Amino acid sequence: MSRGIRGWITTVDHKRIGILYGVSAFAFFLVGGIEALLIRLQLARPEGAFLSAGTYNELFTMHGTTMVFLAVMPLNAAFFNYVVPLMIGARDVAFPRLNALSYWIFLFGSLFLNASFFFGAAPNAGWFGYANLTAKQFSPGPNIDFWLLGLLILGISSLIAGFNFIVTILNMRAPGMNFMRLPVFVWMTLITQFLIILAFPTVTVGLIFLMFDRFFGTNFYNPAAGGNPLLWQHLFWLFGHPEVYILILPAMGIVSEVLPTFARKPLFGYPVVVYSGILIGFFGFGVWSHHMFTVGLGAVADSAFSIGTMLIGIPTGVKIFNWIATLWGGRIRFTTALWFALGFIAMFLMGGLSGIMHASPPVDMQQQDSYFVVAHLHYVLVGGSLFGLFAGIYYWWPKLTGRMLSERAGRWNFWLMFLGFNVTFFPMHFLGLMGMPRRIYTYAPGLGWDLWNLVSTVGVFILGLGILVFTGAAVASLRAGAPAPADPWDGRTLEWAVASPPPEYNFAEIPTVHHRDELWALKTGRVPREMAPPVPRELHLPPPSYYPILVAAGILVAATGALTHVALVVAGFLIVVFGVYAWAFEYRS
Repeated sequence: MSRGIRGWITTVDHKRIGILYGVSAFAFFLVGGIEALLIRLQLARPEGAFLSAGTYNELFTMHGTTMVFLAVMPLNAAFFNYVVPLMIGARDVAFPRLNALSYWIFLFGSLFLNASFFFGAAPNAGWFGYANLTAKQFSPGPNIDFWLLGLLILGISSLIAGFNFIVTILNMRAPGMNFMRLPVFVWMTLITQFLIILAFPTVTVGLIFLMFDRFFGTNFYNPAAGGNPLLWQHLFWLFGHPEVYILILPAMGIVSEVLPTFARKPLFGYPVVVYSGILIGFFGFGVWSHHMFTVGLGAVADSAFSIGTMLIGIPTGVKIFNWIATLWGGRIRFTTALWFALGFIAMFLMGGLSGIMHASPPVDMQQQDSYFVVAHLHYVLVGGSLFGLFAGIYYWWPKLTGRMLSERAGRWNFWLMFLGFNVTFFPMHFLGLMGMPRRIYTYAPGLGWDLWNLVSTVGVFILGLGILVFTGAAVASLRAGAPAPADPWDGRTLEWAVASPPPEYNFAEIPTVHHRDELWALKTGRVPREMAPPVPRELHLPPPSYYPILVAAGILVAATGALTHVALVVAGFLIVVFGVYAWAFEYRS
């Protein structure tokens, strides 16, 4: 394996790519967190003047875009990359160079989006990009162009990764690992990838229509010329609601791995947990218009989507009962990973209950576009995805780094985040019920909103302090943390059968799987323990390559040219063509 910067630039090793995803996503998570702090400072008091209206709109748009596309999704991808091949007994993903290409496209797309700040043209129409706010008439600058091109680039990355992991999981499982022996996290990864490849094309079509409207004067969303602004909403939410589960299903998979390990018993109702995940993915495509109850779709459509929204709560509730039953009667060890998993269950349950409220059109029409919806969204995505991701970070950190994280610092991290999260977002329910609309940058005094906005602002600083505690603990662990053994938690699945961190080849010999909890079965003698073979002298591993980063750079150049000069578009296209051609013939021998 190549060392130094060159080694990281040319790597196709799934573990290194997972680390690159994780570090990049955490950096963007910090950026999104700073944007949230600035937003809350503006709203802390009535008639705030900390930010101008234009700057607030930019921060509001980029905060939502960053947290969804640049933080939570790639943090999930970090675990997909690092852990999934280890859990299924593979040496790498199916297409290692495509895996590297996916990362570099993600990174360049993210940098392209954030570069808009340096040109005074950050996206400013909201992370949802509703027509006609995004029309050239109402947003004549390049702000929306940065946004739509950035999202198109990120969509390419997600689609490449989606196909790669589907092929990996379906074709590269160890002998004996049938579908009913797959770890739940792998199952949730597989479902998530199918959601990605089915959902992202819809928003891609919507973004291409928007690009044509803005660059070439078409009228897909212009009602004055026969277009329809609601077309964007349908295309966006047909992607947007499955996107919620793209963000949350991996966290559900993480929790389903953490709870059995620290309860010291198998996951209760494993088949039901798997089937409920499949049903969530299926129903996720049938509820998008519950985001559109106020646009006048009619009683029949509203009733159908209301029923669908209520139905999707059933498989979600089933998972929660399975998790509780897994804990019931177990020999529980309260590690930081377990605390975050429990926090995920509690916060996601609260977000789910407020979501069921929105399944009723009359209730939704009262709460639509209010801070009640902001509270619901954050309880699902922050209380859900983020707490689940932190459970995964603490659980797999020893495997990724070969170092232990401080449990004492971890408990401070958890309780500060748990307290800060609830102090920040629970008052937003009250604000919404008192009529505070979302997406406003200031408000008049005397409306009854002053106290709860101030409390919410205090809460976000507590939440930020929790993130700082984790950052300090992570740095301390990397510098001087206690060395981690191969199996510090007495784990159940195959990733704990190899060293921490794993060797480049993962497994000297591909294991044969006999049991759902294979490692526990080996330890207890329920399946025969085979002698570990020596490391083969000739072991084929995918070689490093410069071409993934070159192709991704070509896409970035083309996107930059779309905002500046057509010559750069041509240059970027030629770079991509050359990179793909050279890639195809790189290792002909």
